[in-house]
Parts: sequence; structure tokens; C-alpha cells
Amino acid sequence: MVKTIVILGASFAGLTVAHKLLKNTYKDVKDFKVILVSNTTHAYWNLASVRAIVPGQIADNQIFQPIEPAFKRYPSGSFEFVLGTAKNLDPASKLVQITTYSGERSQPYDILVLATGSSAIGEVPWKAIGDVDESKALLHRIQDKVKSAKSIVVGGGGATGVESAGELGFEYGRSKEITLITAGEFLLEGAVEKKIGNGAEKVLKNQGVKIIKSTRVLSASVLSSGKTELALSNNSTITVDLYLPTTGLIPNSGYVPSKLRNDKGFVKVDTFLRVKDAKDIWAAGDIADIQRPQLVNTSTQAVHLAKNLDAVLKGKAPVPYKPGSAMIAVTIGRSKGTGAMGSMKLPSIMVWFAKGRSLLVEKLVPTVAGDA
Repeated sequence: MVKTIVILGASFAGLTVAHKLLKNTYKDVKDFKVILVSNTTHAYWNLASVRAIVPGQIADNQIFQPIEPAFKRYPSGSFEFVLGTAKNLDPASKLVQITTYSGERSQPYDILVLATGSSAIGEVPWKAIGDVDESKALLHRIQDKVKSAKSIVVGGGGATGVESAGELGFEYGRSKEITLITAGEFLLEGAVEKKIGNGAEKVLKNQGVKIIKSTRVLSASVLSSGKTELALSNNSTITVDLYLPTTGLIPNSGYVPSKLRNDKGFVKVDTFLRVKDAKDIWAAGDIADIQRPQLVNTSTQAVHLAKNLDAVLKGKAPVPYKPGSAMIAVTIGRSKGTGAMGSMKLPSIMVWFAKGRSLLVEKLVPTVAGDA
């Protein structure tokens, strides 16, 4: 009997698992069909969103690519693309309720992969927001606001905050007022050592970015003038033309039963990337609780999950996923960068060469095609 493998989410994790099953596993095991469910027709290279907010830097076709055409090369009947959104998962009956443009669909599965990722907090383009037209429209609105703004505040001193502030500072540090506000005592706190965070601060300041540390943005209120008033934890307020929050991600797990999620909404997985307390359900990427939401982690998890599914389909035992040393690479504008691998600082030139030159937009097409 043909097994149905349903993959929810067609971003980096979902695409990788789908392609590897169809390209590799299907050569030996042909009694399965992959159903890839996505709420958008296009993949979004959100890694480059921090630079794409600067008008004229990155074209839409460099960060948005259609998903379905790349799967036409696989045998007929082995793949189906469903444009829709998962609304409810019933592990007991092994059914997923999906809202599609043509109506509701009750989809049975033999194996289920959760790869629906996460969403950014606020009206910002750090993650996709629905179908491609919505994501493009949001990005274009931010680009227009960036262009016209005289003062911009970036909220959050994590990787996205530092990278977006760096791009804005590189382009506008001498012509606009760019401010980065972080609750941390130093930038990238929690991800790197203090001396590395202080080095990032020095680069940003040289680009004309003002840094406010140990301060939270408590609220953001849009005024009748169109400006935004920020209430800060130091009992002060700032009125700016544009506010870009970068703090926090929300896992796209609302359709998953609460017993399968932790208190922050991330899906609980074991060392094999199987969802705990569920049968035949697996998860990878931002939605899983095994690692920090980060592209490099998503990529390694997806490859490993595909190998484990290959093993299971061939009647073999899966193997544990072993995360490597924690690594973070942060670009700071279009010529600098910083980061760490374990306790070792990554040289600026290395980060620029490996990531900062292009923010890896050249990898989007091969990723969507399954050739990355």
C-alpha cells in the first residue's frame, strides 16, 4: 500500500525533506507519495530581508521563487502540492485539517512532518506573512517607509536587530538618525561573549548608529501624524518616523495539540526529531524545540530528518540527531561582520565573505530546486 507522507510547510526544512525523499529515497522505495502543504506559492529567502528593506539593494526575484515547478521532474503520482494552511491536527485519527482556496480538506497521513516555521512579531518582513503577494506588499511598504523616514529605531539587539541596524547604518548613517535599542547589557547577549558584542557595537557606531542598552521598548503607538511614539523602560519616550521591532519569534504551531507543545509554543521533539508523545509525527526547523531558531540549525535538522525518514521507509532504525557546536554569523552592513563558533570569534572578513557579500541569495534557486 502506498504511504502518504504529508509535509506541512514549504520553507527551508519542508523543501529539503521533500526533495531528499523524492530524489534519493524514491529510487529504492516507491510505495509512498509526498504531499507538500504551503500557505504560499513562493519560497522567501528571509535571510536577506535585513538588506532588502533598503530600497534598491535586492530585487524581488532574488528573494522570492515559485515552489511547485521544481517538483515537476519527479515521477507522476509521487508528489502533490497543496496551497493551504493547516488548521487542526488530530494525531489519534492521523488527520490534518487544511484550509485551501477551494475549501476545507481533511488530509490523512501515514507519516507527518511539521515544518511550518515561525512568524516575526510586528509588521516587519523578517518572515513571510501568508502568500507571496502579502509578503511582497509588506516588504515594499517597509522600503517606502525607510526611504522617506528621517529617524528609524530598531528594537532588539539580537542578530536580526544588529543586521538590520547595520544595513540601515551603512546606507543612511550619515543622512538619517538610526538608533538601536536593546534590553541587553551588550549586543548579541546570550549568543556571543561580551567582547564580541562590544565589537559589533563599535562597528555600528562607526556607521553612525546610536546604541541604547539595558532598555526595553515597552509600547509603540502610531500617532495621527504617522510617526510612532515609543515608551521605554527608562521612563523616557521617543518619537520616530519608523520603528522596526526584531525581538522574538512565534512558532507557527497553533494547529498542533497543546500537549505536543512546550510553554512557548514550540513542538517538543526527541533526539531523533520525532514529536514526543505522538506516533509517526516528526518536526524540524523553527517550530521544533531542539535548537535555537536559526537557518543553519534548520538546514542540518532537515537533512538529518530526511535521512531518518529514509531509514524508516526502508525498515531501518533512525539515528539520533547530534547538534554541532553553536555558531552564529552576523553581518554588519555590506562590508563588516562578526560572530562565533563555540567560544571562537569569527573574523569579520570571514563573515563578510561567507555571508555578508550577498546574504546568500544565490542559494535560493538551488534550495527551491532541491540542488543546494
